[in-house]
Amino acid sequence: MDIGQKVLSELKKEISLNEYERYISKLRYDLDRSRNDIAIFRAPNIFSAKWIQTRYADKIAHLFELENGIKPIVEIEVGEGMKREKGISAQPEKEKKSSKSTHLNPSFTFESFIVGSSNQFAYTTAKSVAQMPGKQYNPLFIYGGVGLGKTHLLQAVGNYRLAHGDRVIYTTLEQFMNKFISSVQSRTMDRFRETFRHCDLLLIDDIQFLSRKEQTQEEFFHTFNELHGAGKQIVMTSDRQPKKIAGLVDRLRSRFEWGLLADIQPPELETKIAIIRKKCEIDGIRLDNDIINFIATNMGDNIREIEGTIIKLNAMSAMLNQDITLEFAKNAIKDQIREKQENITIDDIVKIVSREMNVKPSDIRSKKRTKNVVSARRIVIYLARNLTPNSMPQIAVYFGMKDHTAVSHAMKKINEIIESDENFKVLLEELSNKVGKETTEIE
Repeated sequence: MDIGQKVLSELKKEISLNEYERYISKLRYDLDRSRNDIAIFRAPNIFSAKWIQTRYADKIAHLFELENGIKPIVEIEVGEGMKREKGISAQPEKEKKSSKSTHLNPSFTFESFIVGSSNQFAYTTAKSVAQMPGKQYNPLFIYGGVGLGKTHLLQAVGNYRLAHGDRVIYTTLEQFMNKFISSVQSRTMDRFRETFRHCDLLLIDDIQFLSRKEQTQEEFFHTFNELHGAGKQIVMTSDRQPKKIAGLVDRLRSRFEWGLLADIQPPELETKIAIIRKKCEIDGIRLDNDIINFIATNMGDNIREIEGTIIKLNAMSAMLNQDITLEFAKNAIKDQIREKQENITIDDIVKIVSREMNVKPSDIRSKKRTKNVVSARRIVIYLARNLTPNSMPQIAVYFGMKDHTAVSHAMKKINEIIESDENFKVLLEELSNKVGKETTEIE
């Protein structure tokens, strides 16, 4: 049994038998093309490939590390000779070869990146660096939370320069560190330095993992100086600013701040909706507006997770031979939504709705019947029913109502307004998005 199949056997022990049989069992390890730092598997179709890449690539990489001490990049490709799905075209041979040599994802381009107010600055500076590398903003340091698009922008810079004939090196900090340690042990540091110090563009993902790695910091310091002194561009990503990376030596921290720091914030609702529509367009997936809005308002801000949800819906639809309706979508991702809702309370919702609608929290919980208070109370009831695990009787108790019929009446009234007033529907979506975002930030 080769190492790829051994890893999949280990994965089988950690996931449900249903998911293993449906997805993982159909994977085939490409022994000829895989190396220590890259593990390539072939899946029977694009939907399975994307679903596994999104959900299990990190876990598979970790299992490889447990087997041989090296954590590779895991790539799930559509098997050779397999029929490609509608809307997915083969990459040109040249692009495949370039992507393979640099580990860049060719789909991560500036054209496929959705720009909104939350990421406009990072996008603009990354594009400027791609057009004029080494001239300004060197290094470029992009930081922000998980799944907000940092890696997409980082690789977009790489793909742009790759198309212009530059030698591009993309690596995660963990891979850089593993290769460094391996080179020290095998006494091949000359080869290591030849790789990382003789390129036109160095892209480093997750630089925060330099924290407290003294020997790796020392090596990266000299690599940085060599490239920067030669006018070569360096772009890094992190989940936090340089000054907040604990255990980072001052001389590296100061160098990270030489160029420009660009942050990416969680996307606003409109940007999330645009991202979902773009993803559907690229993958040839049809979702109506109600489903798109449902995903945008219920799945948080992690774009990778949202994309994984879309792939899951499409895969389930194909396998079960069912159309993707709103009800189908709700059932398919109810467990993911429930997990997110467990930390949302009615008090959280009251606080946000009262602030946004300029109504006192105490008034919302009172018996007042003024128009603005009644409207705010109904909205809180609606959001509590949709964003928390609370039942209608539990919501009735919270508001001191006699029984759940008053809650049912409020839900009915809200649904009637939604059907007739598009602006009100948008207001609800925005409030729902704020509740999800702010409660996540509190955690």
